[in-house]
Amino acid sequence: MMMRNVSWLVLAVLVTASTAHAATLDRVREDGTFRIGFREDAAPFSYRNAIGEPDGLMVEMCRYVAAQVKQALELEAINVTYVPVTAADRFQALQQGRIDVLCGPTTVTLARRKMVDFSLFTFVDGASVLFRRDGPASFEELADQKVGVRAGTTTQEALNNTVRALGINLDVVPVDSHDQGLAQLEEGTVAAYFADRAILARLAGSAKDPDALTLSARYFTHEPYALALPLGDGAFRLLVDSTLARLYRSGAMGALFANAFGAGAEPTAVLLDLYLINSLPE
Repeated sequence: MMMRNVSWLVLAVLVTASTAHAATLDRVREDGTFRIGFREDAAPFSYRNAIGEPDGLMVEMCRYVAAQVKQALELEAINVTYVPVTAADRFQALQQGRIDVLCGPTTVTLARRKMVDFSLFTFVDGASVLFRRDGPASFEELADQKVGVRAGTTTQEALNNTVRALGINLDVVPVDSHDQGLAQLEEGTVAAYFADRAILARLAGSAKDPDALTLSARYFTHEPYALALPLGDGAFRLLVDSTLARLYRSGAMGALFANAFGAGAEPTAVLLDLYLINSLPE
């Protein structure tokens, strides 16, 4: 009888732990606060802008989510707070209930789906490489060179896989931020910097001398992004997915894309297909 009671106690603890952060909408209804987790160094998707405010494509999409939360809960006002997270602690922030949604260039993987849930896809990109014009001009020419990569990302894993597949000996240098990676590339500390191509394009444009850098047209990976959500909270996930589907159906993503990437930028055919596929009907 004692063992049976212990078993039920263990089960109760496990159930409580798995649902502790499940009722996102209930908590927001109670305290009126919606917490957006954002990256400070992942422009143009999630970053701090020149005046120190959270900005970027994913942050803007999450502001639409916050507005829908307010409307769905019939709140007179909602307090939207922005919580900075890093590549290392972003998923723990969701699991621990410090944020309600992770708004950044977050690649969906099956392994990550064991820790968190994901929304409809928000973007599709792939890892590429940024070179110095006075150095190696192709990935194969980087043999025995130092190559920077953001630590704690799927891109770091992709770089290691690419190195093994091509049989090239590289000195992989993990960095703490994309800005640090760009600085090391400009200084010549590394011969190239490896990251998702949209991020590399933004970094190259913000360099001290953009003409001194060249961005490879080659993609080494396929990186589907989505908003990361608390695991097991179906009601909140449905609200987020409904918000994104409306954004895609309405065509409002065109303005958000232009604001993030510049007026002359155009979504790729693959990205337009992604928006079309995820324009789910009500």
